[in-house]
Amino acid sequence: MGSRTRSPAGERGRGARVEGGGLEQPRRHRTRTAILDSVAVVAENSRDLVDPWSEELLSTSGYERTGFAAGFDSNRPAPPPVLLDILCLAAQVDGPRLVVDLGSGTGLSTRPWADRAEQVIGVEASPEMRAQAEAATGADNVRFVQAYAQATGLPDGEADLVTCSQALHWMKPEPTFAEAARLLRPGGVFAAYDYDWPPVVNWEVEAAFEELLQRVRAGRAPDGRGMRYAKDGHLERIEASGHFRYAREVVFHARDRADAARIVGMALSLGPLTVRLHEGLSEEEAGLTALREAANRALGDHETEIFIGYRIRLGVK
Repeated sequence: MGSRTRSPAGERGRGARVEGGGLEQPRRHRTRTAILDSVAVVAENSRDLVDPWSEELLSTSGYERTGFAAGFDSNRPAPPPVLLDILCLAAQVDGPRLVVDLGSGTGLSTRPWADRAEQVIGVEASPEMRAQAEAATGADNVRFVQAYAQATGLPDGEADLVTCSQALHWMKPEPTFAEAARLLRPGGVFAAYDYDWPPVVNWEVEAAFEELLQRVRAGRAPDGRGMRYAKDGHLERIEASGHFRYAREVVFHARDRADAARIVGMALSLGPLTVRLHEGLSEEEAGLTALREAANRALGDHETEIFIGYRIRLGVK
C-alpha cells in the first residue's frame, strides 16, 4: 500500500493526546433524533435549492436515463472493508457516530457503513439514483437526502467522516470542500476515493476497455458542457483549499469477482458512454463491441477473481 503525504510544518493531523496517553474524544454529538430531524428538514427544503451549473452537469452525465441506476448498482464495485478500516483509523474512531456520503449515487458507497456507524446519510442530487439507493437499502440507520454536495443543509460539526466515492470530479471543488469542513467535527476526515479503470483481469480485456475509455473521452463536448475536474488533481485541491490541516493519498487494491457480463456492465455504467450511445454512436464505434468480444473470449460465463486499484485522497479538519 503506497501513500503520498502533504502536511503543513508542525501539523500531524492526529487527535490530541490527553493525560494518560489516550486520544482526546470529539465533542458531544447530537442525539440520533436531532440528526434525523435535520434530514427531514433537508428533504423538505431541497426542492427549493437550484444550482444551474450542477443541473447542467447532471443533465449531461447520463445518470438520469431510465434504467441506468439499476445497472450502475449491479455492476459497480462497492468499497471493500479495508477502505472503511483506513478511514476509521484516519479519523481515530472505531465506529463513527455519523458518516455523510456526498454524491452517494445508488448507495453502493453508503450501505457498507450501516454495520460500522451509528448514523449514515447519503447526499445525492439525482432523483433516479437516490430512488435506487432507497429501494436497495433496508438498514434503519441509513438515510438518503436529495441535495447538492456543496449545500447539504445538514448540521455543523457532527460528522466523523465525510466521504465522496467516485464522484468528486463531478463537483465544484471549493464549495464542496467548504461544506465538508463545515459538516466535520475537529479531527474529522474528508475522504474522496476513486477506483482505477479498468480492473486487472486480462490484458486483452483491459486493452479493449482502455480503448473504449479513450473513445468516450474524445467525444466530450468541446464547448465545456459536462466539464469535470481531473482526479489526479484532487489531492492538490484538498491541500490548497485551506480547510484541512493534513492531506494525503493512500493507494491500495482489493479483490472482486467478475464474468464477461459484469465487465461489459462496468463499461455501461459509465454515464458519458450512455450519452454517446444515445446520441447515435454505435457500439462498434464506441469500442463496446470489441470489449464484449474480448471479455467473452477471456471470461465467458465463468466468474473469476479480479483486482481493483483504489486511491483515497483525504484531508483532516
